[in-house]
Amino acid sequence: MGRRKVELKRIEDKSSRQVTFSKRRSGLFKKAHQLAVLCDLELVLIVFSGNGRPYEFSSGNRYFICLPSAIFLGLGLVLHKGIIIYSLLL
Repeated sequence: MGRRKVELKRIEDKSSRQVTFSKRRSGLFKKAHQLAVLCDLELVLIVFSGNGRPYEFSSGNRYFICLPSAIFLGLGLVLHKGIIIYSLLL
């Protein structure tokens, strides 16, 4: 028995939407880890929930901290509203 195709539309029930987000976020992070291992690369993935809470995944030994107004990457980059605004690396 195969999987059924899921219709892509917003889940109206808040509880069901949160459960789906949590499960799919975990699956996405698992796939990101697999990609990083198989292709020997460093990967950073940031996902924001419907409430604006950031969830992050980093495959390497570099790190980053998520703040409400900006994201500070361990690479020396600062992202603000999707734009790199400053680099500490020369």
